[in-house]
Amino acid sequence: MSSKKIVVIGSCNTDMVVKSNRLPVPGETVLGGAFMMNPGGKGANQAVAIARLSGNVTFICKTGNDLFGRQSIEMYSEENINTEYVFSDPQLPSGVALIMVDTNGENCIAVASGANGSLSPQDIDKAKDIIEAGDILLMQLEIPMETVQYAARLAHSKGIRVILNPAPAAFLPDELLRSLYAIIPNENEAEMLSGVKVFDWESARKAADLISSKGVEIVVITMGSKGALIKEGTEYHEVPVAKIKAVDTTAAGDTFCGALCVAISEGQSTLEAVKFANRAAGITVTREGAQAAIPYRKELTMTPSP
Repeated sequence: MSSKKIVVIGSCNTDMVVKSNRLPVPGETVLGGAFMMNPGGKGANQAVAIARLSGNVTFICKTGNDLFGRQSIEMYSEENINTEYVFSDPQLPSGVALIMVDTNGENCIAVASGANGSLSPQDIDKAKDIIEAGDILLMQLEIPMETVQYAARLAHSKGIRVILNPAPAAFLPDELLRSLYAIIPNENEAEMLSGVKVFDWESARKAADLISSKGVEIVVITMGSKGALIKEGTEYHEVPVAKIKAVDTTAAGDTFCGALCVAISEGQSTLEAVKFANRAAGITVTREGAQAAIPYRKELTMTPSP
């Protein structure tokens, strides 16, 4: 296994979930059933995926100086994630998502970003040494765009491969796109970036062409049960996935991104890395929950490519 270092900069949340027969209408109280409190946040999910898949990972994020923040740091340490650069905000609380789910799986979610929203370029400067010592920098968009751009610019200037999962979907400045080695949007995010509605392989190619024309070396569009499309230079690869009965798709995309980074850090080609990531995400969707569903490396050896 490669010992090349992967740095993840992103969000960490605590998900608080109540299941009930139905969702309340405004002003109504309903009696719920099961309550669950789970670790979450796209950055944290991706860091956990990298660690479980045998990657060498440092997680840069910001929590509040509260119980949720302390629990998060303890959990990351148990996952063998370097937490030296998990910062604490003295004023803001840790990020929290309040989720209600009905018996049909419909939900309503309110997110209080808390300290995630205060992860700043100044914090990135404090972690400059570990970023510059890394081989890959992976980010998402649940932290301020200013911070994402600053970190991408820093890493790119040092020849570090910057990989972005552009979620939640947002407008991306051309300067940021030019700093990227690879971008991993899903169908909706690819549409926002390209203006092309993605629904099959041909439309995915068109979207990838437009995204790559802005300066991104590698575009990987994840397409759910269809698989993923790769555009690398002038080459395209359609990478299907095995048919799987999905139970819960939460964190599947994050698992894919983390797995892709691990495989690339080990010297695998982009095509082999996407196949590896498909297998990891395929295991995740067969389980309930976010981080609880992310597989370990040994489980992938038992899951052949389609």
